Amino acid sequence: MPSLDIVSTVDFQALDNAVNNVKREITTRYDFRNIKSEISLDRKGKTMQITSADDLKVKAITDILITQSVRFKIDAKSFEVGTIDSAALGTAKMTVKIKEGISKDVAQKIVKMIKDLNLKVQPAIQEDQIRVTGKQIDDLQAVMRSLNEQELPVPLQFVNLKR
Repeated sequence: MPSLDIVSTVDFQALDNAVNNVKREITTRYDFRNIKSEISLDRKGKTMQITSADDLKVKAITDILITQSVRFKIDAKSFEVGTIDSAALGTAKMTVKIKEGISKDVAQKIVKMIKDLNLKVQPAIQEDQIRVTGKQIDDLQAVMRSLNEQELPVPLQFVNLKR
């Protein structure tokens, strides 16, 4: 029986490349000259720390990060941008969380959407992913098209499409 998995993941190698491009762009931009700005990626904690001289610089770095991430095919919905906090010596910092996996409530919402399509498919929640099985691969492709059209709080990827 054909099946597919619906997941929400982030390619950390592409994200690392995007962070390195942000660092390179910060060093070359005129408005960041003689200002200590920093961005770091914590893969285990799934967070990024942005530090700069003031709030506007932190927002600019965040915008650059999102632009570079989209260029590397990482959806902007994968980031949970925090608030800007004051740090030592008059600097500002921000923590950006990286969202991975489909939460229980979003998974239930997706399952309800799939069942409302009235196709001959069976969705099942498995930890942080959803497996959809059906008799025809055309039904699975219809599910993929329908979910791509929906506005969901997490980016979705469709993997392990088996015939």
